[in-house]
Amino acid sequence: MVYSMTGFGRSKKTNGLIGVTVEMKSVNHRFCEISVRMPRQLLIFEDKIKKVITEYIKRGRVEVFVTVEGEGWTKRKLQVDWQLMSDYYEQIKKASDRFALQDSITLAQLFQLEGVTEVVEEEAENQEIEHLLLSAADEAVVQLKAMRQQEGKALLCDIEEQLAIVRQCVQMVEQLAPEVAEQYRERLMRRIKEFVQGEVEETRLLTEVAIFAEKADINEELKRIRSHIEQFVRTLQHTEPIGRKLDFLVQELNREVNTIGSKANDSRIALQVVEMKSALEKVKEQVQNVE
Repeated sequence: MVYSMTGFGRSKKTNGLIGVTVEMKSVNHRFCEISVRMPRQLLIFEDKIKKVITEYIKRGRVEVFVTVEGEGWTKRKLQVDWQLMSDYYEQIKKASDRFALQDSITLAQLFQLEGVTEVVEEEAENQEIEHLLLSAADEAVVQLKAMRQQEGKALLCDIEEQLAIVRQCVQMVEQLAPEVAEQYRERLMRRIKEFVQGEVEETRLLTEVAIFAEKADINEELKRIRSHIEQFVRTLQHTEPIGRKLDFLVQELNREVNTIGSKANDSRIALQVVEMKSALEKVKEQVQNVE
């Protein structure tokens, strides 16, 4: 099963008084990385949200956005810095005595002084909030997973098309390879005859052809390409994350194709090498998005 690392999911849960919305999107990443953005009062639930997500997602960067609507899901409390208020009051009294001022300060004015009061919101510990939040997260990640699966099907189709092109090119190269040595023999024979204008030593000619054939032999590379493709196809059937392994196999395929390109002294084989490299580049691009 092929899963893409690109997807989106959204869910909203409500109990009539409070509504919790969870949205998440995922993109390519080498590992599993989860970033959660939500009200500070809900940070105590962050690890639980991540645990829900990792039950479904094994690779990719997931960004989670949590919003809460409704009243009563947080408690507000007024905090008073009594020591600071006392310091203000003492300093005001000193200033009044020092400069013989008659103005008096009111209680309301004391509470308005900077830093004396602060409205804080307590962390949510409501079990109902936790239930709504985790339920919405679970539903959103299920949607995300479904979208990643759908995207994965499209990736698989394109990958299979490109692999089919590589197979066709390999088959063509296998047909052309035996001809390369014989063509080299004929060319070498013509050139030698042009220079010596007479009999050619057959033993020397065969030796030169054999040396060339050994240097230009690409049978091992062709076998490894077929082996890598078979392994690639088998890997596509695995249920666990396969992106990294596929990426490695694409690198190995590219290496074998490059070796063929450097060894095969034939324009027709060179053309097939170009076609294989083009197809493998497309496979590589798609594999980068596989979980």
